[in-house]
Amino acid sequence: MADRANPSPHAADANSDTADDVMFEETTSAAEMEKEGRKLRPPKNLAEAMWKALRPRQWVKNVLVLMAPISAGTAVVTDPQVLLQVLYAFITFCLASSSIYLINDAQDVEADRAHPVKRFRPIASGVLPLGVAYAMGIVLMLAAVLLGFFLSGGPLAIVIAVYIVLQLGYCFGLKHQMVLDIVLVSSGFLLRAVAGGVAADVPLSQWFLLVMAFGSIFMASGKRYAEKMLAEQEGRQIRKVLHSYTATYLRFVWTMSATALILCYSLWAFQQGEVPSVEPGAKLWYEISMVPWAIAVMRYAVDVDRGDAGAPEDIALKDHVLQVIALLWLVCIVLAVYVYGG
Repeated sequence: MADRANPSPHAADANSDTADDVMFEETTSAAEMEKEGRKLRPPKNLAEAMWKALRPRQWVKNVLVLMAPISAGTAVVTDPQVLLQVLYAFITFCLASSSIYLINDAQDVEADRAHPVKRFRPIASGVLPLGVAYAMGIVLMLAAVLLGFFLSGGPLAIVIAVYIVLQLGYCFGLKHQMVLDIVLVSSGFLLRAVAGGVAADVPLSQWFLLVMAFGSIFMASGKRYAEKMLAEQEGRQIRKVLHSYTATYLRFVWTMSATALILCYSLWAFQQGEVPSVEPGAKLWYEISMVPWAIAVMRYAVDVDRGDAGAPEDIALKDHVLQVIALLWLVCIVLAVYVYGG
């Protein structure tokens, strides 16, 4: 929660986001936030407020449920029943993530009201009553778990329930605990990938899970490092937990996770190539894919080291060299999984 004795825009911004938001929020100056705030308006009515409070734009993160099925090959992604189960996973995660946004915004309503941009959010603006927001959040949580159970079975419901518990822990105080904040941020993205595998009944190799885990940690710690660098260079207010970190520790975390990310992906690629049913051509392309993967991680690490990784999606959109590298990696995977792997 924000320090109410000093409700600066930065203080409010630093402490009123969910674990999902942390990976994708922008680091902006007070002037930029004030300018953006002048362009915004609160919802016109209760119906619009209820819809906006769900943050449907954030549902794009839930496409991570496709990761495991896509990596499993043509037989899986062309099975209508499998695709239907993955769709169920996507829908239930949309409900679960929206419930967390509602609870978090209700918890941080005072901090958001002190923020030049977030004061226009449905709850902070007063258009969506606090009680209604809590009720919506609880209903969506229950709906996500129950739909997961009835549509796809117990395993998916368990994954969703674990996600909700962890994210609630983040909202209710664990975001102020060093190390735990980074782990919880990463867990949300890992659990999305796990949910896709569970829903599609696709076996998840230990290397696949480790790639997802260390990839999330790499981006989360890189963002923390960028925030720390900006705070030291420009004297900006930062989220409370960052006062507990040193820049050298955050550098250690993202360096470690980048190393583990490359290593685990390489072991996954070698493992895929050793499957008896895999054609020699597919094995070759799995191994070749390790090259653009490693280069992409190292390229992104340059942005992290400069303190420019505050918004990972901005790097992905603006770094054209990184985009070309990612495209080359994607070509390798398509050749390995769909052309030669069949």
